Amino acid sequence: MTKLPVIQAHGSPYEMGRSIGLAVGEKVIKVSAHIEELKALEAKWSGSEYVDILKAAARKAYPNYVREIEGMADGAGVPFERLFIWNCRGDLRLPEDLPPAARNAAADGCTTLMLPGDFKLGTPNVIAHNEDGNENLHGHCFWLSAKPAEGLDFESYLYPGMTAGHTLGFNAAGLVQTINNVRVHDLQPGIPRHIISRAILDCHTLDEAVDILSRPDRASGFHHILGRAGDPRLISVEAPASGCDITEIKKPSAHANHLIREQFSSLPQTVTDSSTRRQRQASSLLEDGAHLGEGPEAILFERETPIYRANDAGDDYSQTLSTGVFNLFQDRVEYYIHATPEDRSSLSGTVYN
Repeated sequence: MTKLPVIQAHGSPYEMGRSIGLAVGEKVIKVSAHIEELKALEAKWSGSEYVDILKAAARKAYPNYVREIEGMADGAGVPFERLFIWNCRGDLRLPEDLPPAARNAAADGCTTLMLPGDFKLGTPNVIAHNEDGNENLHGHCFWLSAKPAEGLDFESYLYPGMTAGHTLGFNAAGLVQTINNVRVHDLQPGIPRHIISRAILDCHTLDEAVDILSRPDRASGFHHILGRAGDPRLISVEAPASGCDITEIKKPSAHANHLIREQFSSLPQTVTDSSTRRQRQASSLLEDGAHLGEGPEAILFERETPIYRANDAGDDYSQTLSTGVFNLFQDRVEYYIHATPEDRSSLSGTVYN
């Protein structure tokens, strides 16, 4: 069975970040530093006034998370500026001369299923998510188990050099968050979206998380899926920089990598063919009840569209790095992290709220 390496981190924001940096440093230098998107962003934006504005906004709103990145940089042995810019991917416009393959790879390609349950009947809300990313990261990511001195304990899938929160994870309050990348063109100076996603992992309630995602001072945004043990709501939040749509999910639903809400229909965004196909196919399979027998994996592991992406030549060049399934009950979250369809439950467990 393929095991996802687990990092244990605790202490102050800086101490926790440094522990993470020490664990991921080799991957940061040998893998992340060679990803074309990140190299291009660093070349274009290092030392810029715009990045200084993003730093100032992040420090003002969430100084502890900036300290985590500072600690990570020191532990990994790389400049803070480099990691901060990487954690602003999506907040910074890509260079115009970036090769098409690298530009398309930046679009990413996650797919999420949202399956509402009924606590009174003992059926959980389910959030199931394919974490798709740059193919160079396959086999080089981590699982973080964190016990901060300040804030809630949490666990999260982790890219080397990136702060926690922008993938899939949960916290000690039983709050689960998964993220779908969206490429909306309404970027503005403000708090980077990776910092916002990290802040969600410190939330005790869904309402607290929604308040953060409704902030008007965000630099850009994601699609967030939120649930919490003991809260009957399953919430889908499309949160580009210029708005925030909060929808409570009442029936089985899917979301890929573009905004689909009516209020954002006129907002310019990059929509790949892959995202369109995955959105359509996952929605169709849910309508057909494909998840009722073998569970959400029956849809997330579908390879014809493909929804599960292994060496996929789609137009966003992503690869499925891991799959997470979260069952949210009245009193607990049961989670299962699959490294691949063949290596299931590489990590699993239960967290009680």
